[in-house]
Amino acid sequence: MRKMKRRKTREVSIGGVRIGGNAPVAIQSMAKTETRNTVSTIKEIKRLKKAGCEIVRVAVKNNADLYALGKLKKSIKMPLIADIHFDYNLALGAIDQGVDAIRLNPGNIYKKRDVGEIIKRAKKKRIPIRIGVNSGSLKNYRSRTSLNEGSPTSIGDLMVKSAIGYIKHFEDAGFHDIIVSLKSSNVLSTIYAYKKMAGLCDYPFHLGVTASGVKEDGIIKSAIGIGTLLSEGIGDTIRVSLTADPVLEVEAARSILQSLSLRNFGPEVISCPTCGRCQVDIEKVVKKLKSKLRDIRYTTYDIRNRPISIAVMGCEVNGPGEAREADIGVAAGRNSGALFKKGKIVKKVREEDFVKEILLSLRGAKRRSNL
Repeated sequence: MRKMKRRKTREVSIGGVRIGGNAPVAIQSMAKTETRNTVSTIKEIKRLKKAGCEIVRVAVKNNADLYALGKLKKSIKMPLIADIHFDYNLALGAIDQGVDAIRLNPGNIYKKRDVGEIIKRAKKKRIPIRIGVNSGSLKNYRSRTSLNEGSPTSIGDLMVKSAIGYIKHFEDAGFHDIIVSLKSSNVLSTIYAYKKMAGLCDYPFHLGVTASGVKEDGIIKSAIGIGTLLSEGIGDTIRVSLTADPVLEVEAARSILQSLSLRNFGPEVISCPTCGRCQVDIEKVVKKLKSKLRDIRYTTYDIRNRPISIAVMGCEVNGPGEAREADIGVAAGRNSGALFKKGKIVKKVREEDFVKEILLSLRGAKRRSNL
């Protein structure tokens, strides 16, 4: 498989996590607790880290949130971004509290003097700033029409225009530690804006489809929007925004990156959709297998440096073929199945032993590969 060519960008570091350049696409999420409630926020951030989150953002809407940042920073082992809106003084305070980056919204912090003060402080502390444009808070757009009346391209053009104008303040001040995001709840607007912006600057991009909805809808919209851009080499860090537990955001982000062969987080599980020919409970088997894999946290590669693949197939039509093509696979019959390794049948396995035998084979593959 030919490796996809990624857009060339300058590199920015957020608390030691490299963004852009040749760095891997990083996974972000945002705590959904009140930041001032440090006990619950720390607990949530630790859950996110365990799930695979690499950078976390928190909302800073008042002084109580602001003064919690120092404690959060000391209590977590992950880069911390302060999300700032409306009040530039909160941005200045957050920098002083030791956060690793600031997110600013051009739609609500736009006075040249205020932005200049933030740039000066960030430059002194050597931390980057994300210029986070959201279609819902575009200053000029909101005043003349509603979001739903604009076409995807017109909304995208306005997001890009907002970002370019804002970036000029930073460049005029000699500040280039910038990450750019151009998010809309409209997938087409999001894709259009990022693609247009890609030809206008070399700053790294944070990708996302904002306000994408509950788990099912949000994952689909995010996978289409983020996945389309990543497949074209655009994007350096991502967040899947869901009206759901933030751990699901991280899991979805990992799936998007692994499906495009941009990151490897463990074995790839292939399973059939099942039909009337299936005589075993494939769904139950796959859920149990994926649960076990999460607990074990394998990160396994084969000799071609790709994730080891595991196929769980339910019948004699495509099952044997898919199982043979995978590194490890089971092709089921009635209450049992054939276990394959590297295309060869190893033995017959009872349905209740499918997961156990797959895990044993995986452990063996891991030992033999010296991983």
